Amino acid sequence: MKRYILLIVGLTMLLAPVVVSGCATPVPELGSAERPVQLMFVPSVDVAVIESSGEKMTDWITEQTGIHFDVSVPTSYAATIEAMCAAEGDTIGFIPGLGYVLANDRCEVEVALATIRYGRTAYWTQFTVRRDSGITSLADLEGKKWAVPSVTSTSGYLWPSVLLSLNGITPGETVEAGGHPQSVLAVMDGTADFGTSYFSPPGDVPADWSEEDPLEPGGDFTIEQQDDGSYKVWQGGLRVRDARVAAMATNPDVMDEVGLLVLSERIPNDTVSFVSDFPSDMKDTIVQTLIEYAATDEGQEVLADEDFYDITGFGRVDDDYYDPVRNAINILGWTDEDILE
Repeated sequence: MKRYILLIVGLTMLLAPVVVSGCATPVPELGSAERPVQLMFVPSVDVAVIESSGEKMTDWITEQTGIHFDVSVPTSYAATIEAMCAAEGDTIGFIPGLGYVLANDRCEVEVALATIRYGRTAYWTQFTVRRDSGITSLADLEGKKWAVPSVTSTSGYLWPSVLLSLNGITPGETVEAGGHPQSVLAVMDGTADFGTSYFSPPGDVPADWSEEDPLEPGGDFTIEQQDDGSYKVWQGGLRVRDARVAAMATNPDVMDEVGLLVLSERIPNDTVSFVSDFPSDMKDTIVQTLIEYAATDEGQEVLADEDFYDITGFGRVDDDYYDPVRNAINILGWTDEDILE
């Protein structure tokens, strides 16, 4: 009898792993609360603002589609690219053109949308200097200390590097400030002699400003502080929308102290990009819902905030829309390693 009992016990022990493995917990469905879609932003402006605004946006999308999201802001532009390339079919990134091109080259990240700002699908680099610096031309930047948001920023580093190179100008030390407003502030407090950051033209529609117009409308500034501590600024009757406005939350005197020296050529707007193995049906749903969200009053309140990304819409684009970014990289002879090291 004992022999039979031992045999039964032995068989039970042998079969136990089979039974356990057969009852393994299934992987939650992508987009569920248990396995949310990962939505990443680059730290180009205040991280707390990005996270808050991103969560408001994704809450709306969740209400419309049932798709859940987890919003995050990696510590740098490079870290965002690395995180997307390490992701397994579940990640979206709001990344600039340079970041997209690098991620596309490294791990076939795919662009779906370009941002639109007040009717424009492009923006510019602005070179900022203290108004009392005595710097009046690009030539004056030779050997000067340069503040950039990040060396993986399209407008903050790639485009101005091309402009400086084509004009035979070699700046001095380059300092990574950590964001566009921080680049402006580094100029204001004397950490750097000049800085580069994004320039969105003044006004509300493309007809308000052209590349032949002065960089600043002229006249006194009209400044309104908002309840959340941010600022709205007008000059010459036009709303000012460049990176200096975002910097005013830290130092309200920025507009009086920091001026614009010159602009770059136009740059393709930043992207909404997906990892290559993201489910196509869910991708289509999210893309369409983002377009619809931008068309709502609620969406404009969040997206068009200058302290966030000042987005007024989204447009569908293909990979070749970012060929000008690739051309800029080729002009400089850069490799991925040069940029991301």
